Order: sequence, then structure tokens, then C-alpha cells
Amino acid sequence: MQRRQFMFASAAAGLPGLSVAEEYSKKIAASACNKPVYLTFDTGHMGIANLVAQVLQKHKVAVTFFAASEPAKEGGSSLSDFWAPWWKARADEGHQLASHTFDHMYWLADIRDKATGQVTHFKVKPSAGPRAGQSFVVSVAEYQQEIARAAQRLTQMTGRKPLPLYRAPGGKTSPALIAAAQQGGYQHIGWAPAGFLGDELPSDKYPNERLLSQALKNIGSGDILLAHLGIWSRQDPWAPAVLEPLIVGLLERGFCFRTLAEHPAYQGWIAQHR
Repeated sequence: MQRRQFMFASAAAGLPGLSVAEEYSKKIAASACNKPVYLTFDTGHMGIANLVAQVLQKHKVAVTFFAASEPAKEGGSSLSDFWAPWWKARADEGHQLASHTFDHMYWLADIRDKATGQVTHFKVKPSAGPRAGQSFVVSVAEYQQEIARAAQRLTQMTGRKPLPLYRAPGGKTSPALIAAAQQGGYQHIGWAPAGFLGDELPSDKYPNERLLSQALKNIGSGDILLAHLGIWSRQDPWAPAVLEPLIVGLLERGFCFRTLAEHPAYQGWIAQHR
């Protein structure tokens, strides 16, 4: 795959001179939205990344991407130089980017100082990077650096500063972990129960038709939605079958799509920390 394939120019999509960001801004200005939803994507094997970008551009939908340096089907990892043009194109189109920890580092447990009882370290297990699959202990400062490292890489690739938000892999956190991230300048973002789109579930038990129907039935105003840029274990990929019908179905039901930069619960934090 050539790198030029990552770039979805407005001309190629038949949009005369207007970027997705410009079209998106016009759409917001033209009509108020009383039923916002916040679609987010975590990184994955990136095999569907171009498809996702095309669908979002087609429907003028802006989303928030949470990025980690995960193994990709091509190009090494999802934050390698190979993928840098893809990330820059998404940022240029008006999508928002944020950290998912650099090595997709799962939190396992808090480690407390025996004398003070304060949490000073975390037991973690990254699924990517040189220590993938290993459990070990990091300090609060080292965990904060892990979050910041992904954000710094996004800035390096796109020339834009990501949101001061992050998502812990698997959504696995503790109050101490969330507090440590906040001390480092990053607010943790989860997702709504109805917003769990199920693309990481086994497709034999959770077929795409069921996931689509369930999402359209249960998603409500203000929900944060979660999907991924490719799941290795799912046999029947979610995005090719569900993403566009989901977007169309939600739009038909009066919902609109916003990035987390526009989420009222996080706007104050973003203004103070970006």
C-alpha cells in the first residue's frame, strides 16, 4: 500500500475546495444539535483505518482517536513513520487525537507505600512495545510519561497538539491511576454502556447485525461511543459491515456527531490544560 493512499483529499471525494473540517464547521453553524454523540476510535491493527477515514469523510463526521503504538498489519506499528501521513490527514480533516498510552499499557493494580499507605506505583502489563506481555511495576511519574509519550508522538506526526485527554487500555483504571493521570495533565475518558459497540467481541457470538441493531436501539444523547481501528481476534470485521449503517442510522434518528473537544464535561479541562 502506498502512502498516498492514506490521503483522502477533498477533491477526490468530490468536495470542491472544502475540507472535512470546513464542511463540519458549516454543518454545526447551520443547525443546532440537541442529541450529540461522541464517536471515538482506539488504535488496533489498522487494517480498516482507510475504510474508517473514507466513511467519516463521506458523512462529514468528526471523531476522536485515542492512539497507542500497537502492532499493525503493515508499517510496523500504528504510530510508526509509515502511518504518520494517515494521522496527519485525520488531524487536518478536523478530527481530534488523544493518548491511549504509548505501549498500550494495561493497569493491573495499585502499589502502596507500606509506611504511608499512599499509592506510589502501579503494576502494569503492556500489550505492545519491547516488554509486551510482561507484568512489571512503574512509578506514578513513569506512568504519566507513558501517557505523554503517545501525545508527543501525535504532535510530532501531525504538527498539532492532541487533547489533554487519554483512555486507559481496556478502560482498566483505579481512582489512584485516574488521579495520577490528572496530575500529569490528562483526564481519563471512558465510554457509555450503550456506546460499547462490540467490535472486539467474538463474531460468532456477536454477529455484526446484532451489534448494529443493539447500538441503534440503545445509544442515547450524550453517549461516548467506542470502536477500534481493527481487532485481531474478530473473524468478521465490524467496520466494513456496521460503521456506515450505524452513522446513517444515528443521523436519521436526529443524532449528531461531535468530538470530545466539544463535550461539555471536558471543555473546561481542555481549556486549562491544552
